[in-house]
Amino acid sequence: MATQAATDWVAIASELGGGFEEGAAERDEQDTFVGEHYELLKDRGMLSALVPAEFGGGGASYGAMAEVLRVLGRCEPSTALALSMHQHLVAFQLYNHRHGRPAPLLPRVVGERLVLVSTGARDWLESNGSTVRVEDGFRVTARKAFASGSPAGNLLLTSAPYEDPSAGWQVLHFAVPLTAAGVSVGDDWRVHGMRATGSQTVSLDDVFVPDAAVSLRRPRGAWHDVWSTIATVALPLVMGVYVGVAERASELALSFARSNPSAPELQWTVGEMRSSLAVARVCWSRMVELVEELEFEPSLERTDETLMMKSQVAAQTLRTVERAMEASAGRGFYRRSGIERLLRDVRAAHYHPLPEKEQVRFSGRFALGLDPVEIPG
Repeated sequence: MATQAATDWVAIASELGGGFEEGAAERDEQDTFVGEHYELLKDRGMLSALVPAEFGGGGASYGAMAEVLRVLGRCEPSTALALSMHQHLVAFQLYNHRHGRPAPLLPRVVGERLVLVSTGARDWLESNGSTVRVEDGFRVTARKAFASGSPAGNLLLTSAPYEDPSAGWQVLHFAVPLTAAGVSVGDDWRVHGMRATGSQTVSLDDVFVPDAAVSLRRPRGAWHDVWSTIATVALPLVMGVYVGVAERASELALSFARSNPSAPELQWTVGEMRSSLAVARVCWSRMVELVEELEFEPSLERTDETLMMKSQVAAQTLRTVERAMEASAGRGFYRRSGIERLLRDVRAAHYHPLPEKEQVRFSGRFALGLDPVEIPG
């Protein structure tokens, strides 16, 4: 019996990306969300690509999804970044499934065509909001910023602090439908770059969260093993988008620079640009490698290396696009060049955890045998 050929997800991403690129400049200028792309992503199976075939999904490898996001980042960064937030949540579910833990969202992503929305990066160890215990659950009030893809989202995966009478301060992790009573998506995404990601603030106003929806309780303000898994799984997918941005900026700059290749200072700038891009690619590839196709065992050592690589990808992709702007001379300064927008977009890399100064302290404390996330009193 002949076996069915595996889906070429990267080829699909390249095909979709060509269409997604059309209108990117207009969406950027008008702060318009890439909502129309989500139906295409659903129809081509991209939102459920990581879900195993046993649940009706595409069975894509982790590495293939990382490449998908890099390719889409070259074409339309806002779509790619918004999609990466959904995909890293699916990847975390898949990690749990592979390691014998509950992963209830995997079949739902397929059957209900769910778009998952994350607020984890802004919450980090402390989380924000207020939580009151009620019968059979909790009442949560909070404001969750940077919820990328929220205008198209179905399920919000978030957290809130709760002072347990016996255990003390905890953070509760839970999922809540974006259509639930008391949940609203704001219209406040007016920003420097990545303007079409729909990273609105989601408000929870006295939202009921049933006990069954709480997937994790952890101590507030302290490191928990779950972060060693989340950081390792999520960051390579997210940072692949920025590698794609830098690749595209480099291509555009070279198309301009080749009209006057003999200028010594231009040769120097182009060389710097290509060197920075090479470093970014190597560091990102190492991040993907550390995931071991979701077979890794979480550890602080692996998390530390992932975070160091993340900082280097952020710094080197920014340097690449800055040199691309310089290499294109005055032409890159015009919006119509595309480089100006990519320079604004790539700067968003800094805000994914951990920002460089926090990462450097984390890594320094870890190397010295100290608690890497101690919060100064």
